[in-house]
Amino acid sequence: MAETRLGNGLFGRGIDRICAVVAARTARGMASQVLAARRLTQTIEIRLDWLRNDRQRRSFLVWLRGRHPPARLIATCRTVLGGGRFRASTKKELAWLSAAVTAGCAWCDLEIESLRKLAPASVRQALASARILLSFHDFRRTPARLGQLWNEGRRWQSACVKFAPQANTIGDSLRILRLARNRREIVVVPMGEIGLPARILALREGSALAYAPVETATAPGQISLHELKHLYRAHELTRRTRVYGVIGDPIGHSLSPLLHNTGFVARNVDAVYLPFLVKGLPDFLKAVPELGIRGFSVTIPHKEAIVRYLDDCDPLAAEIGAVNTVVVRGGGKLYGSNTDYVGVLRALEGRLRLAGSRILIFGAGGAARAAAFGLARAGAAVAVCARRESRARELARAVGGEAVPRRALRTQYFDAILNSTPVGMYPHAAISPLLSRELHCRVAMDMIYRPQKTQLLRMAERKGCKIVSGIEMFLAQGFAQWEIWTGQRAPEAAMRRAVLRKLEEEERRGTALERARRR
Repeated sequence: MAETRLGNGLFGRGIDRICAVVAARTARGMASQVLAARRLTQTIEIRLDWLRNDRQRRSFLVWLRGRHPPARLIATCRTVLGGGRFRASTKKELAWLSAAVTAGCAWCDLEIESLRKLAPASVRQALASARILLSFHDFRRTPARLGQLWNEGRRWQSACVKFAPQANTIGDSLRILRLARNRREIVVVPMGEIGLPARILALREGSALAYAPVETATAPGQISLHELKHLYRAHELTRRTRVYGVIGDPIGHSLSPLLHNTGFVARNVDAVYLPFLVKGLPDFLKAVPELGIRGFSVTIPHKEAIVRYLDDCDPLAAEIGAVNTVVVRGGGKLYGSNTDYVGVLRALEGRLRLAGSRILIFGAGGAARAAAFGLARAGAAVAVCARRESRARELARAVGGEAVPRRALRTQYFDAILNSTPVGMYPHAAISPLLSRELHCRVAMDMIYRPQKTQLLRMAERKGCKIVSGIEMFLAQGFAQWEIWTGQRAPEAAMRRAVLRKLEEEERRGTALERARRR
């Protein structure tokens, strides 16, 4: 397999192919990160260009030389021209790399911009005992002729060539991954949030290394070392690993990867779930066969648009006109269903009797449609209010409910009010889609789960309403998705525990930051 061939060849037998990126402003910070990285991997990139000045670089290398940590160290002192922070000459860059080799670094990452300016003899003399990783970076786009760049890299007789271009489309990501499939001694690093799934799959495709920072991201689209190794298990993925994911825009806030990957680990399922930032559905759907995607979740803004690309759909999802779950069947056929309504019903059932209750849905998008159809089937009297009154009337008519204009909310009472809009979602958690004087209800529910208690729910709680966090809906719909894809019972306790722990950690950090800001 590709991962065995490269892992046992280029970087030494049994060496970790997940490379920790160490980057700090001070020697002490760098040293601390090296020690932290060593607990998770043997391969570490040392970003000398991130250090504040030459004094800090000298101090760190003295520390490194005295420690000789049992790890494979890659020294980097990337210039500004090559996308780094080192502002001195390429000759001085080479001098610092030479000092790093003396301090114990077996590899040096040298960008093509620097190598083009240096005499080959001076490089060989300065880095005689080290192996060179030749880097191509492009922070704007993916070059059209990647093969020509590869040929240029091989002419320099470097031990390995690294390509790290910006992926502006999923199609770009595929072109970058294809470089690694039939070539040895190559590292591919698709940059940017769109390139993140391909960055995680790179080792599976044959890349010699995958990079992740210990603390500070040094390139767009990076995820933490801990996430790359433990959440996505990038070093364990093979061609047999089933690939799932979530598509949306934005997608960085989603906890679906944590939810589903926790389930895969708990049940020992050889599968991975990835976050796809999708601007246009065709761009993603073209990549489904090549990436081996077996199913995917659909979130804002694609829940309604995805329907026209499906080969088949369950009857309720077709009636709703929105899909949040897709299974890729034989021959690449796409089958859609909707588990959002399951999440809404389970979240509200414990708080009030649905049959006969008057429930207002604020919003009229794909999530609102699922809630409206589910609640109507459960016997609730559904009311819909939306920014676009025509959309509210359309949805209300479809479920036999009523459309309520925004101005009427100040005087009307509901058994429950359900927010289905993204207003108030992290990182814009300080705002609410509704005003306090518009919350006249017994129960208030928000489909947003990040934060757990949105500004809307805080206002409702102050008014004496029972509140329902969107986390309950999120978990319920996610359990149902997981079971559709795997055919197994979801490990609900483990999945719930992982998500709640993450949210609690975020809230603690947020509280600490707010306290620090007020001092």
